[in-house]
Parts: sequence; C-alpha cells; structure tokens
Amino acid sequence: MNKVNVGVIGVGAMGYNHVRVYSELKSANLMAVSDLMKGTLAEVSGKFNTVGFVDYDNILKMPEIEVVSVCVPTTYHHEVVMSAIEHGKNVLVEKPIAFTLDEAKEMVDAAHEAGVKFATGHVERFNPAVLEAKKLIDEGAIGEIVSASAKRVGPFPPRIKDVGVAIDLAIHEVDIMFYLLDSPASKVYANMGSKLEKCEYEDHAEIMMRFENGVVGMLETNWLTPYKKRQLELTGVDGILSIDYIDQSVEVFGKNAQKVKIAHTEPLKDELNSFLSAVTNNEEPKITGEDGIHALKVVLAAMKSAKHKTPVNMNEC
Repeated sequence: MNKVNVGVIGVGAMGYNHVRVYSELKSANLMAVSDLMKGTLAEVSGKFNTVGFVDYDNILKMPEIEVVSVCVPTTYHHEVVMSAIEHGKNVLVEKPIAFTLDEAKEMVDAAHEAGVKFATGHVERFNPAVLEAKKLIDEGAIGEIVSASAKRVGPFPPRIKDVGVAIDLAIHEVDIMFYLLDSPASKVYANMGSKLEKCEYEDHAEIMMRFENGVVGMLETNWLTPYKKRQLELTGVDGILSIDYIDQSVEVFGKNAQKVKIAHTEPLKDELNSFLSAVTNNEEPKITGEDGIHALKVVLAAMKSAKHKTPVNMNEC
C-alpha cells in the first residue's frame, strides 16, 4: 500500500488526535507537525517521533507532503487553508469550515481552481451509528420522516475561546440532519444566550429548522450540562429511530422495532482514512467544502435569528 505523506497544522486538542490517528494509519506517513505553542509542539513531535515547526509555512514548503490537516482555531482557518491550497496541498479542515461564509466560499473556490481535494471535518458523519441510521432510513425502517429532535449538551470546554456553542456543537447536528434527511434547511428560528461569566459567546442555543422536504428539526445544545449527552431521534409515520453518538447505538421503535448491532469504530480514524483514499484514488471527499458551507450557513442564520428574534429564510442568506 502506498502511503500518503501528511502534515498537521495545529496540534491542540483536536489536532493532537489527528496526529495520533495518522501515526496509526497504514495509509499515512506522518512527516511534520506545527503549532505556535512551543511546549505543546515539543511534546507532540517528540511523542510521535516527527518533525515539529512553529511556523506552519515550513510544512507547506515540503514538496513531498501531499495532505495537511488544518486544526488551528476557527478564526485562522481561512489564512492557513488558503496558503496550503496555494502550495498545492490537499486539505482537510476541522469544522466549522471557516469563520465567515465569504471565507468559506473563497476557500472552496480556490481548491477547485487549484485542482486539490478539500474536505470539512464533520467527524460525526463517520460515526457507525449515523451510518447505520442512514441505511435504515433509506430502507424505510420508520417510513416517511416527520421530525428530528437532537440534544447535544455538556460542560463548558475551556479550550474553546473564539466561538460559541452554536458553531462548536450545534453545527454537528445541523450537518447530520442534512445528511440523514438528504435535504438542505430552508428556514431557521433560534433562541440563544449566555449565562456563564467565563464564556463571552452564547453558551446555550435552541434551534428549530424546517428542511426543504418539509421535515422539522429541533436542536437543544449547551455548555451548561454537567454531563455529556449526544442523542438524536427521528420520528416517522412507522416509528422512531434513536441514535446515541457516544454509545454508538441505534434503536428502532414501532413497526420495525429492533436494537441494531453495530461494530464500534473510531470515527476520526475512518474520516482521515476516507480522505486519504479520496486523494489516492482521485475521488471527491465524502464531506465536501460545500457541505461545510451549508452547515456554517445554517448556524450563522440561527445566530442571526436569535439576535433579531425572528425566523430567517435560508434563501435570503
């Protein structure tokens, strides 16, 4: 098997996991990492026996590196991704794709123009429970879907300093509903607020979405809950399908009741392996830049709705 030479830019919490997974993948050859925090950089590069740079340009100037994971804070996504694309690298950028829609669109257009692969890291798409749920939905296990209801809550993560709970957590469910329902959102209404003194952005959000196929999606997310919960239920005319992301479990209630047996995997490992395969085989990544734009667009519309206390039509965004 030919290995793809990779580098990771930003090796904090999520970037560290990218480094760890690449070092385990038979399809990857981890060549270099980069981070502004010298202590973190030294620790990660030493642990995984790879070259470490403070300046990420040193990674981009290495002609043998074909793929980079961009795991820097969201506000720097555009700068780093655009530079990587200019250097001819295939890029997987962690979610959210960018800080603004204009930045996101510029990144996607640049990747198309340069002929490089560009993917957004919506890792829950590779959760085996989500993949099994998609299969069951497509097979008609719960019939025509009427609504979707999600809860993604947990304690405040001190590492998040540049975005609120909507972009950090809600964006996962926005993307998963879009994927499972196979339909983009058409209208959004939301309430958001901040109760924690240590958080300068919103720490709770309640979002309602209407999708173009008529399904209504409801989402509760916050950093106020002392325990983690990651669950999604879809109601159809023939039953309910329940997903637990953490347990990686799926259960169907109603006409086709069943508790599905699922082989547990690490979603990030499957995601990175999938992207490397897309690069090697010259295929479109499973989660494209356009997918990342849709998720960001909906979340930004929800933030606009919460600010103005009125529904927002997606065709006006």
